[in-house]
Amino acid sequence: MAIRPELNLRLPNSPGALAEVCRVLADERVNLVAMALEASGQLRLVVDNHVRAAAVLRAAHHQITERAVLVVAVSHVPGGVAPVLEMVAGAGVNVEYAYGSATDAAGSTTIVLAAEDALRAAARTGL
Repeated sequence: MAIRPELNLRLPNSPGALAEVCRVLADERVNLVAMALEASGQLRLVVDNHVRAAAVLRAAHHQITERAVLVVAVSHVPGGVAPVLEMVAGAGVNVEYAYGSATDAAGSTTIVLAAEDALRAAARTGL
């Protein structure tokens, strides 16, 4: 488990808005670790270089906010994320939202957890 910055921005509800963000990041060689897009246009991104990503997105006129989230690699098997969630709950930390990314060749997947206290959750779980 790692604490990583999550970038948040709002996209217009128009064709190509998400593609434009992904193209801007790709042109700067920023790799997506995970992303979630809500119907409201709220886009959440975890990337390999959040400083560069935030700068290029701001240069493209996006308003960016950042939040510390937990990024966890878990086995891509039924119940693979359950032990991590149980440890976070055991630390008395509420998960506010979660999303995942695709599996890798080794059969693991990345789960992003936004918790009310990411630092305490990470410290108390020992991960």
